[in-house]
Amino acid sequence: MLDGASSPLIQIVPFVLILGIFYFIILLPTRRKQQKVQEFLDGLKENDRIITTSGIYGQIMKINGDRVILQIADKVRIEVSRAAIGGYQGQPPVVEPQSN
Repeated sequence: MLDGASSPLIQIVPFVLILGIFYFIILLPTRRKQQKVQEFLDGLKENDRIITTSGIYGQIMKINGDRVILQIADKVRIEVSRAAIGGYQGQPPVVEPQSN
């Protein structure tokens, strides 16, 4: 009689283990990566030399919320999304470039 009562519990255990493994292998590292990227983007300041995810090098002239004014050459400024900034020049990228 004990086998019949524990059978549903034994059937649920593999699903719980799969969900736990899924969380630790996929969701947790993704969440940590997103947190690292957000900390990088929040820490941007004027005069930082950066590279965008599309490969444009520039220096931050002004930050307006989610928009950043970059100087990419003498008297040449462009406006990009803050999310388009991939990292600091000369350092490994914080944000991985988007591939199609």
